[in-house]
Amino acid sequence: MGMVITIDGPAASGKSSVSRELARRLGWQWVSTGAFYRGLAFAALQLQIDLDDVKSLTDLTHNPVWSVRMEHDRTKVFFKDQDVTDLIAHEDVGNFASKVSHYPEVRKALLEAQRNCSSGPQGLVAEGRDCGTVVFPEAEAKVYLTANSEHRAARRAAELGLAQDDMVKAQQQRDHQDSTRKVAPMTVPDDALVVDTTALNLEQVVDKVVEYVKNKI
Repeated sequence: MGMVITIDGPAASGKSSVSRELARRLGWQWVSTGAFYRGLAFAALQLQIDLDDVKSLTDLTHNPVWSVRMEHDRTKVFFKDQDVTDLIAHEDVGNFASKVSHYPEVRKALLEAQRNCSSGPQGLVAEGRDCGTVVFPEAEAKVYLTANSEHRAARRAAELGLAQDDMVKAQQQRDHQDSTRKVAPMTVPDDALVVDTTALNLEQVVDKVVEYVKNKI
């Protein structure tokens, strides 16, 4: 496994933007591990698989009907060879992804594919909710981004063109689901740098992370 930097945190805390820019500066690969859960949830919905049917969901993790591909600008998801990356970004798919991520069998089945992202010659910046605690617990550097709920909701609402009040409720529900699940709950890794992004712009956050990472790798 190559060198790995993990960036975890709740929705709309800036994980994707920060991790992507960090990977660009380092010349490393980048992956959003949440794309695996969103892709699985999307495929299950398209195939009319009951999201309470754990066995069928676990079997679907290995089905080539859907796939995840790392690219420099985005982690893309394909369903039946069609790029559905924009579709899985919808908040309802995120909620479904949170639901399927509660199942230990599903998490175990996807773990190998997530870890295989670090098998290339370059280093890897991995972002998600449990990258530093579960997916890459031995990562060379770990970062946890956070922001107040109103700021995160405003950011996400602007991205999706939705009402901020509705987004606050949706994110609070998602955060509760992700932080209270029995398996791999969203939590701050013990040895992580914690950065509150509420009052910082992208460049300021990335600068903080780069300074921290350079002392770790």
